Amino acid sequence: MVAFLEQRFQLEANGTSVSTEVLAGCTTFLTLAYILFVQPALLSSLGLDFGAVFVATCLASALATLLMAGLANYPIAVAPAMGHNFYFAFTVVGAMAVPWEVALGGVAIAGALFVVTAGFGLRELLITAIPMSLKYAIATGIGLLIAMIGFQWAGIIVASPGTLVALGNLRTLPVLVSLAGLVVMAGLWVRGVRGAILIGILAATGVAWFGGLIEPQGVASLPPSLLPTLGQLDVLGALRPEMAGVIFVFFFLALFDSVGTLVAVGEQAGLMRDGKLPRARGALLADAIGTVVGAGLGTSTVTAYVESATGVAAGGRTGLTAVVIAALFLLSLFFSPLVSMIGGGYDAGGGVTLYPVVAPALILVGTMMVRGVRRIDWDDPTEALPAFLTIMVMPLTISITDGVAFGFVAWVSLKLACGRASEVHWLLYLFAVLFLFRYAALA
Repeated sequence: MVAFLEQRFQLEANGTSVSTEVLAGCTTFLTLAYILFVQPALLSSLGLDFGAVFVATCLASALATLLMAGLANYPIAVAPAMGHNFYFAFTVVGAMAVPWEVALGGVAIAGALFVVTAGFGLRELLITAIPMSLKYAIATGIGLLIAMIGFQWAGIIVASPGTLVALGNLRTLPVLVSLAGLVVMAGLWVRGVRGAILIGILAATGVAWFGGLIEPQGVASLPPSLLPTLGQLDVLGALRPEMAGVIFVFFFLALFDSVGTLVAVGEQAGLMRDGKLPRARGALLADAIGTVVGAGLGTSTVTAYVESATGVAAGGRTGLTAVVIAALFLLSLFFSPLVSMIGGGYDAGGGVTLYPVVAPALILVGTMMVRGVRRIDWDDPTEALPAFLTIMVMPLTISITDGVAFGFVAWVSLKLACGRASEVHWLLYLFAVLFLFRYAALA
């Protein structure tokens, strides 16, 4: 077996071993396992079956991560993307009132486009066209959006008629549970403890259990039924003209999330060659196929996870690390009672549902995502204002689409206004015009 693994994954050539790869896989999984609680909690708030979403998340993640191992031989995990899932839930299904079946159809179409355009260089063209300041601003804005939802789910931020939002009652049990989880997560995170988010979630679970906020439902059982979400996507409904912008954003987010993660983790693992990532097409294909299959199963866009960097830090260098991660996703299928207890909602009254156990994870993930803001050129007004609008509009409107739109239109307009039109890629002009037509049509 060891000889087979050595030959299949070229362990010696990559300076690693079976034991190191297993340790790296376990490390990465512990770091990103929070998605097993967050994803079902998020999508079930839209009416999807909690258990079915959990199974879909495990299966889609396992498949896509195995494809990452087979097509690219990279130590990178693939799972439903934070940010994409919130766009799916709060913008498409929530604000736009698109049925979740149609939204899943849009995810599948975006994934299929990802596959089809692999040979045309469209992804490379888009990456070149979008200015770096907007790339960092988009990531920052998504981070603030995720953190905003985390504060709301914790009950720390509540609705207020006069000011839209206000500070909640910090003495209520749900808020105290979330704050306890956040303190544990943050304390472990600053000390460099791997799995800080997962440990914090478990700590918050203990506090909630002790306080009577949640009741034990067991630990292990056979997997829940997948039938409530299996094959429920509506592709024909997603082909309606008004869904074009939604599909573009699904595609756009998947593109930059995947490429950014692959480059970041690839550099850390020493996989880059002359500034390029070998077998990147196979890695991107794993994301795309996983997204299409995941939509059919009942979960939102899957993509490469930046948390894979923790496994690389533990020595992971090949696809064997990804195989271990995929196996752990499959093993998780048998722990649905624990996941249901942790990710379940709490009825706070007045039509408000809180998720105090998983809310701290969103706040900490949001913290991690805003670090790119320091790389924006704030001394150039034509870069600063579009980036600022992108960052602010996303959390305030609970819409990634609107944040991207404001940033694109402002960037193009300001470059034209100061005679720097040559800095604008033709695709930016096209997108800016399309976004303006969209707002005109909405008006």
